Amino acid sequence: MMAILIPILRYRDPAAAVVWLQEAFGFTQHFVAEENQQVVHAQLRLGDALIMLGPDDADDRYGMHSPMALNGTSQCVYIVETGDVDRACARARKAGATIITEPYDTPYGSREFTCRDFEGHVWSVGSYAGEPLE
Repeated sequence: MMAILIPILRYRDPAAAVVWLQEAFGFTQHFVAEENQQVVHAQLRLGDALIMLGPDDADDRYGMHSPMALNGTSQCVYIVETGDVDRACARARKAGATIITEPYDTPYGSREFTCRDFEGHVWSVGSYAGEPLE
């Protein structure tokens, strides 16, 4: 069985999120849908990975909201960085990310850092891609 996981995030300002995610992590626009000049759905790529995002709407059929509306979050998106984790941290910081943990080496062989974006979503970036599949 093949499965593909695609995180879906809500933002109060999804247009700003599209720009910020490009600046902070190097995402590229794959697809952006607008209605009344507002982003209603966006798909962003980072290598072969895809994320989707949309507006924080009080009537969201899934009950999903920006961390700003929830005063917290219950998830973290992890990005496998195959290049330089320290440089990725500097890029995120320059884009305005709040660095939660500075780059460090883990006991399981990863170099990683964690940050919050401008609406409070938590992003962890590291060199660890999980244990090999059997």
